[in-house]
Amino acid sequence: MINLWEKENIPLYKEEFGQIPVMEPFLIDSDKPLGTVIIFPGGGYHHLSLENEGSKIAEFYNNNGFNAFVVTYRLSPYNHPAMLYDALRAIRYVRYHAKEYNVNPEQIAILGLSAGGHLASSLLTHYDFEVEEKDEIDKVSARPDAAILCYGVLSLSSRYTHIGSRKNLLSDYPGDEYMALSDFLSAEKHVNQDTPPTFLWHTAEDPVVPVSNSIDMAKALSENKVPFELHIYPTGGHGMGLAHQKPHASSWAPLSAAWLRDELGFDFKD
Repeated sequence: MINLWEKENIPLYKEEFGQIPVMEPFLIDSDKPLGTVIIFPGGGYHHLSLENEGSKIAEFYNNNGFNAFVVTYRLSPYNHPAMLYDALRAIRYVRYHAKEYNVNPEQIAILGLSAGGHLASSLLTHYDFEVEEKDEIDKVSARPDAAILCYGVLSLSSRYTHIGSRKNLLSDYPGDEYMALSDFLSAEKHVNQDTPPTFLWHTAEDPVVPVSNSIDMAKALSENKVPFELHIYPTGGHGMGLAHQKPHASSWAPLSAAWLRDELGFDFKD
């Protein structure tokens, strides 16, 4: 397990809350640097689904020739921007240590599921978020080369947001700040022509995070001419991970691996 910072350098760390942000590497042997996927599991910013939406996802990408990392980021009672700091640090850490981990530093994708999709989309649209530089790692670019957003909570300001995620992320902020940050952390409102290519998938009948989150994000990507791929499956619930229980929806994972390989040219071990 990799500590993202030394304890004394963790931004906004509170001893009474604990929670040391860490990252678990899932690396495969290769004679060349590989494309890599950094994974942010979901859980409403309240808990983390580290197996279903973490290690199992990482193992899938390993089996498809990519390196992977699973990030244990901070949760409530921490509020924004602690979680975004953790996400920024994760991609900077992997890029800084790219040679050590046999990672191509120009082929780093982020992947988030549910609330982890919100965190990934915040990183996708605010990768230049200002941080206090603690060391050389903080000087490295945090811009992802691609993003994979899985049934993500992508909007905080719309009527179809996931209320629990928004509350856990912003509960300490008063009304005006709460609304301003809800807007700031609604990814579809901050897409621009520099936003990295994005793969999205959702189910039409998702009862927890409405599919409109992904539809509106895809619309914003299209309007800004950002390459994207969107898959909406007719059936399936929420928190599906690799979706083995729904064979049709489970195609999202091999489709995303093919997208990284064939559309974006990520290096992989065949």
